[in-house]
Amino acid sequence: MTIVQTTRLQPDLAYTPQIAAEMAPLYEKVRSVIAPMEWPIYAPLIRAINQLKKERGAVILAHNYQTPEIFHGVADIVGDSLQLAREAGKADANIIVQCGVHFMAETSKLLNPEKTVLIPDLGAGCSLAESITPADVRALRRQYPGVPVVTYVNTSAAVKAECDICCTSSNAVKVVESLGSERVILVPDEFLAQNVNAMTDVEVIAFSGRCEVHERFSAKEIRDYRTGFDGLKVIAHPECPPEVLAEADFAGSTAGMIAWVKEHQPEKVMMVTECSMSDNVAVENPNVEFIRPCNLCPHMKKISLQNILDALLFDQHEVLIDPQIAAPARRAVERMMAVR
Repeated sequence: MTIVQTTRLQPDLAYTPQIAAEMAPLYEKVRSVIAPMEWPIYAPLIRAINQLKKERGAVILAHNYQTPEIFHGVADIVGDSLQLAREAGKADANIIVQCGVHFMAETSKLLNPEKTVLIPDLGAGCSLAESITPADVRALRRQYPGVPVVTYVNTSAAVKAECDICCTSSNAVKVVESLGSERVILVPDEFLAQNVNAMTDVEVIAFSGRCEVHERFSAKEIRDYRTGFDGLKVIAHPECPPEVLAEADFAGSTAGMIAWVKEHQPEKVMMVTECSMSDNVAVENPNVEFIRPCNLCPHMKKISLQNILDALLFDQHEVLIDPQIAAPARRAVERMMAVR
């Protein structure tokens, strides 16, 4: 942990009548997903963060899995990993605060090498990213000589540096097909690879990594929810097992799932992914009832308003990447972003 001491002072975080009045419009927007007893704690922090990021020329990026007080309260840019990667590269700011997990912060740094990238908690990792190492990629290349390697963006910079191109859940099929190869290795998510394999004529070779949130869903669970809620629409993330996607009405990235809800406005919907996303989408879709199979990502939940404030106050947890790793990893990310 690196902490740079500055002359900035910890702001007064008292919940005064003035702050209550100033923050009332925001609370009116999020009151359906934030309890009244929590708001007096959140409101002063949100106000302080929003003031400080303006003073420091900072931009806050938040993944769709962040909690509502972060997603709706302090984020300047929200989205899935592909959206955040693209916007990070266009960010007009000196400081990027990445409210997501560590591989996302690394991606922001790869695309913005001259900017300061901060992650509020160094412990915000990812079970999927931790499932594969650079040595694993080198072993796959020896096992399948000449076969291109696609890495899901949910990997460390060191793993990206060993691969040919990155992908996300929203563009994985396009990326796989862009390589012009009959066979492609897709790491590390086993289920994403299997689901992509079912959507393309390219043979997709899978690795054994899994997301600890999405792997817990089952086809039986989906059928049980349908039995309990008449007219329920089910939309699922491609990191879920293939049998779960077979039970779903729609499968797509978090951005794709959000767009589906906005377009179709179902009476009842279950988003088979990380739980906080339902809260965030519910704010913008008040006429939709969200049935929540609440699987939480323990890593995403390490990001809080307090440690976002600390990051801005003390330049806390700056993300740095070895230049020898950064160059090839950046190429893999940029190749992905060139695929349309």
